[in-house]
Amino acid sequence: MSKQSRRATTTEVGTVGVGALECCTPLAAEPLNEAEAAELGPLFSAIANPVRLRLLSLIACHAGGEACVCELTGAFDVTGPTISHHLKVLREAGLIGSQRRGTWIYYWVNPAALARLSAVLAPQDSVHAGVR
Repeated sequence: MSKQSRRATTTEVGTVGVGALECCTPLAAEPLNEAEAAELGPLFSAIANPVRLRLLSLIACHAGGEACVCELTGAFDVTGPTISHHLKVLREAGLIGSQRRGTWIYYWVNPAALARLSAVLAPQDSVHAGVR
């Protein structure tokens, strides 16, 4: 291979139906500034753990928009205190909210936090609409 940089073809990047020009179009309008990266870093860090990502997904998909911790623990092969730790990390990152009701704690997803993450990950150009 020559030392000159070359553009990957559609086949090389593994996309179907997207030409070389389209695949190289930037996804974001502009790069994150330092403050935005500092704001988003803890959110992405919180969901980087598979247990936390699954917890977030279970809470988001739960009927009524909220889930009791008692309904979440059975889905995992980890202890209750471990689930509580992961829920605490998600809560401290601002991804979920919680409220104690008697003995149990109920959790719900913070839609504004998910919208913020989605805005960074979603393509900014209509050229990418429908491409997954």
